[in-house]
Amino acid sequence: MERIMVMGVSAGAGKSTFARKLGKKLDIDVYHLDAYFWKPDWVQASKEEFRDSNQKIVDQDQWIIEGNYSTTYDIRAPRADTIIYLELPLTICMYRVVKRWLTNIGKTRPDMGAGCKEKLDYPFIKFIITTYHKRKQKMRIRFREFQEADPSKKVIILKGRKEIQAYFDNEICSN
Repeated sequence: MERIMVMGVSAGAGKSTFARKLGKKLDIDVYHLDAYFWKPDWVQASKEEFRDSNQKIVDQDQWIIEGNYSTTYDIRAPRADTIIYLELPLTICMYRVVKRWLTNIGKTRPDMGAGCKEKLDYPFIKFIITTYHKRKQKMRIRFREFQEADPSKKVIILKGRKEIQAYFDNEICSN
């Protein structure tokens, strides 16, 4: 594993935390897509700017890229050798999103674009709830196509805290 995409079913799945921990274990730099997509005060990067930043990352020999962003999946997937997908229940994801907001009110998280103070609003909650089940289906198709394009590529699906911990205890530590 040298070029890893960490994706998740939803906000709150634990992508950022997982990617940071994985980066430390493997000694590979981690890139959080939110930090490239969001400019200060929650202004979106242009499509070209965001795609260019993704391309610069994937041109490197090793990386862990955390985030879903389907608009740049076509840049990341061909270079990735592994996708790690976190599929936690919707209730856990929502709980974590609210907890993250409460913990970080008035602060910018390290995995977020500079000047983007933590916020939680109705449109974001609605987005999480209304896209959760559709995203699960789309991801399965995406992962099948990823492996069909090159059977040597790996997709690792982790569905809960115990599976995530077991992955670090058994898979990563044994390498």
